[in-house]
Amino acid sequence: MDTRRLILATFLSAIVLIGFDYFFPQAPKQQPVPVAATQALNAPAGGAAATSGAAARPAESSDAAQADIRLTIDAPAVQGSLNLRGARLDDLVLKAYRETTKPDSPDVRVLSQTGTARPDYIDFGWRAPEDVKIALPDANTVWKADQPHLDATHPVTLTWDNGQGFVFDIVLAIDRNFMFTVSQHVHNNTAQAVSLYPFYRVNRGYTPETNGGMLVHEGPISVIDDRLNEGSYKSLRQDSVPPNNIAWSHQGKGGWAGITDKYWLMAVVPDQAAQVVGTYDYQAASTTYQVGFTNVAPVAVAAGQTAGTEAHLFAGAKEYSLLDHYQKMLHIPMFWKAVDFGWLSFLTLPVFKVLDWLYSIMGNFGLALLTFTVIVKVAFLPLTVKQMRMTWKTSRLKPKVDQIKARYKEDPMVMQQHIMALYREEGVNLFGGFLPLFIQAPVFWCLYKDLYVTIEMRQAPFFGWIKDLSAPDPTNVFNLFGLLPFDPSHIFAILSLGAWPIIYGATMFLMQKISASSTNMDPAQQKVMTFIPLVFTFFMAHQPVGLVIYYSWSNLLTALQQVIIMRGFKAADAKKAALSNK
Repeated sequence: MDTRRLILATFLSAIVLIGFDYFFPQAPKQQPVPVAATQALNAPAGGAAATSGAAARPAESSDAAQADIRLTIDAPAVQGSLNLRGARLDDLVLKAYRETTKPDSPDVRVLSQTGTARPDYIDFGWRAPEDVKIALPDANTVWKADQPHLDATHPVTLTWDNGQGFVFDIVLAIDRNFMFTVSQHVHNNTAQAVSLYPFYRVNRGYTPETNGGMLVHEGPISVIDDRLNEGSYKSLRQDSVPPNNIAWSHQGKGGWAGITDKYWLMAVVPDQAAQVVGTYDYQAASTTYQVGFTNVAPVAVAAGQTAGTEAHLFAGAKEYSLLDHYQKMLHIPMFWKAVDFGWLSFLTLPVFKVLDWLYSIMGNFGLALLTFTVIVKVAFLPLTVKQMRMTWKTSRLKPKVDQIKARYKEDPMVMQQHIMALYREEGVNLFGGFLPLFIQAPVFWCLYKDLYVTIEMRQAPFFGWIKDLSAPDPTNVFNLFGLLPFDPSHIFAILSLGAWPIIYGATMFLMQKISASSTNMDPAQQKVMTFIPLVFTFFMAHQPVGLVIYYSWSNLLTALQQVIIMRGFKAADAKKAALSNK
């Protein structure tokens, strides 16, 4: 195989794939927000009273407002608590996920209380038009629960009486994974009808570090009217417009919205049959990013009647199969797109599904990667043979090409014409040798993307020292693989080179040597190409080790393929020469 072509094809494909995302981002469409939605979604999130009109119920005392009253949550996948003051979901950890691979590592926390370093929480409730004088539950409202804890088999009912003839209740349930069901009801015991707007909102009270760059979206995200919209923390800060501080809005039917991290998601899912308005906004005073929904049409509660609405709240890991399950079961449009498979999802998603299927059979993602490599090699074998045949023919014509160059060195145009005529006569298509490599490059990119963004790869072990295929190789040759008690990469980042990247460099050097001997590469070119494995070795040292293992194994298979195929070409040429001499 021509190593130069392989490197060039991979490089060009990466530019095309990354450049498309960079230069053609999907721009969310800004739409005006109904006044009622503005009031609902921009009510204070930090605990200020959110009542409407002069008839508002007095807020509890400041001492009482500072004391949280909590209802415990203990389900198969999560545990935490709900703050009964405000009915705020602000304390949740994931039982099956750890922060690191260390045995004593704490569970991953997806929701945290205000007052902590990283407050993330979900709140919901009701808002009323400004001309309606009614006390509504707010962040200081103390709800009464019919039982002390919530689990997957026992929903909890929260109740609050506003003292004006209205009783509010919330039925809260959780499944065995990460989805909450919230049913809000208003019991109107008065002689006058009232109309209220339900809202649901995700809040983040800090600006996180985003490490995904262009590879994975982190920040506000929504799907409304089957259109995916992704925002950034920076755009929310820059585009929020006082007094409502709304940076983006869209009106449509159903959908979902939230804030996504690389592996985790907080999202609210309204009634899919309702017309809603989704908004992103930034409250500078409290450094809070808010993403949520409110209904376009209010819920009408007739005198002496009860009315309500139902929604879902997601707080957990972005497991593709689980998101797809919720999408089908709850009819949530494009919920799987919370996992950022990118604009090439029609390729990255199938690649992930194959890897996931292989993992379900083998129980080890490393083995799944090795098997996937074999599948890719077999699938592209006809293209590989075609490419190598072109390389072989080109190398055999090198003496004749050198003669043409020597003969017409004073006239480059004529020289090129004769060379191309020779290639046509011998059936050599230079582009035909490059095209198979260019076609294969997207597969490499898809694998890289999947390793980087899917939680199924996170902390997936291989063998030996590899405990996380989605992270770089933790070993380092510069401290003798841990024998010396210091980490030189803290001094210079380049001083980080693990065992698997070294193995990768060795396999690339081997592949290059075989290619050079098979194609009669010019000695000067051989010297230049010698440095390529070294450069790529240091580059791969900072990539997910699963990708390094994949490339190392792929290089070995490629070298083996090349030896076998080239022997076949040589044998065929020798047989042809023997027949012609008879």
